[in-house]
Amino acid sequence: MRLLLAGLFSLALAAAPTAQDCTSCHEVDLAKFAATKHGSMACTDCHSSITKLPHADKPAPVKCATCHEDQVKAYGKSIHGVAKQNGMADTATCKSCHGPTHQIVASSDPASTVNKKNLADTCGACHSNPDFLAKHKIPFAKPVEAYRLSVHGREVAKGNASAASCSDCHGSHDILPSADPKAKVNRANVAETCGVCHNDVQAVYADSVHGLAVKRGSKDSPTCTGCHGEHNILAPKEAGSLVNAARVSTVTCGRCHGDERLNSRYGFGDKVPAFQDSFHGLAIRGGQQTAANCASCHGVHNILPSADIRSTVNPANLQKTCGQCHPGAGDKIAHSKVHVRTAGGIEHISVKWIRWAYYALIPMTIGFMLFHNGLDYFAKLRRHKPHHGTGEQLPRMNKTFRITHGMVMVSFILLVITGFALKFPEAGWVKVLGMNGAGLVRGWVHRIAAVVMMAATVMHVIHLALVKRDRVILFELLPGWQDAKDIANALRYNLGLTDKRPTFGMFGYAEKMEYWAFMWGTVVMAVTGLLLWAQNWSLKHFPIWVLDAATAAHWYEAILATLSILVWHWYLVIFDPEVYPMDLAWLTGKASADHLRETRPEYYAAVVKKQEEAQKDRAE
Repeated sequence: MRLLLAGLFSLALAAAPTAQDCTSCHEVDLAKFAATKHGSMACTDCHSSITKLPHADKPAPVKCATCHEDQVKAYGKSIHGVAKQNGMADTATCKSCHGPTHQIVASSDPASTVNKKNLADTCGACHSNPDFLAKHKIPFAKPVEAYRLSVHGREVAKGNASAASCSDCHGSHDILPSADPKAKVNRANVAETCGVCHNDVQAVYADSVHGLAVKRGSKDSPTCTGCHGEHNILAPKEAGSLVNAARVSTVTCGRCHGDERLNSRYGFGDKVPAFQDSFHGLAIRGGQQTAANCASCHGVHNILPSADIRSTVNPANLQKTCGQCHPGAGDKIAHSKVHVRTAGGIEHISVKWIRWAYYALIPMTIGFMLFHNGLDYFAKLRRHKPHHGTGEQLPRMNKTFRITHGMVMVSFILLVITGFALKFPEAGWVKVLGMNGAGLVRGWVHRIAAVVMMAATVMHVIHLALVKRDRVILFELLPGWQDAKDIANALRYNLGLTDKRPTFGMFGYAEKMEYWAFMWGTVVMAVTGLLLWAQNWSLKHFPIWVLDAATAAHWYEAILATLSILVWHWYLVIFDPEVYPMDLAWLTGKASADHLRETRPEYYAAVVKKQEEAQKDRAE
């Protein structure tokens, strides 16, 4: 009997310990453990080195590879596994990702640390830790935070099981450094990785100029992440997205195609600055998202060389491409140069000649005005001669002239502000006026002002044609040889070379020059402006170089007109010491009799005589 009991006791000692045996020393809630992924397993299934009790103080580590051989093998080759083999104590292990040993649940369980909804927090335990990132010199700034704000992260947070999580892009057990050719996020493999979810896009991209370049091993050609970003991918309609209509041309496409180093390597040319200076580019810079950007013409994922017959910018397809925004665009568009700069570079000969003509005209004209007015100003200050002594006023502008002048004055100011706001959308004064981002409003104000100015000019011409009494100004404004003599005499007088002050008739050379320059400028601005305004009609009937020439002429004439008003007209009516602070004839219709008597004695006498005759007629 003793031998039998001793044998049974020895067998009991040799039998594998039960879960109840283990919990007599280890605090494990068996009820909760039963609900875990490994709940059906015995303790010794994982702790296989323990065959009897009591066991060694330090039993052999659990070998997950016993059941998960493939996963452990993949982990061993991963960036985390290699780091562990190299002695990195704080690298990710099975427990780091899957949680405490006795609490591991299936990844489909919402409580799992590797559930798609929780994966960002799990990875973020290390990759959101600034001390960890600094210690291991990981260069990516806040990747997990960026992911949470991305379109993928937000969709995962909503419970969208099809949205991408960390493991979908980087892998799970087999995560490799991006430099590794086998890594899912290696630039050569990114398109295939994204293509798991976006397979239709990936197929199109693979055949594009960018996709083929990447396939050939180019390190400069963009992949999905090159355009959309990495962890911070946003929907195209979001303002911060790299492919948002307002940013795609400058921030995304322009980053490579405007890069000097890549330009010298691949010969992109100056297409990016040309686009930036074009109407489309300026409109986008001003806040319009409906204007054409790079993707509007070249496509998105299906970008092909222009020589490819399938390309949207192939000459055979240009009419259709441009016709998306410009219905009725003619076939001449296919034979025109695109991305033309109005300030040099590849340009039509007409644009070149217009530019050089204004390059000569603007400095010469404004230079003469500055010299003439500066000389006149300081000469008058030196003479210290009082003006407007009696305060008597004489008629100078009748009501009709004042109305048309007022229309021109208001419309011109609006045209200058809205025109230059288009050209310099990032300027501080544009933001102060609240015109940045309001491209549609700015455009309509500009067009309405243009119509008002043209209407005022037409009204003026009709008025002169119908009213014989006022038509006299046309004859008085005609330039003649005497005007050249008057300019010379005025310069001699202001230089102190003669004591005789030149006098003028109803209008002097200054008014004549301004009047005909205004008429010429109005015609130029009206014709070019209408061509640009009616762009669909223009594209149907003319080649693109006509619009390029109109753009150049409109721009340079605007500069000349604005400077002329500031330097010439404002001096005549405001800054001239003899009329300062302002000649109010444009408002009251009357001018200083003293000033007229001194500068236009014959005209003064004629006005006085006319007034006297009118008074005599009324008396009779």
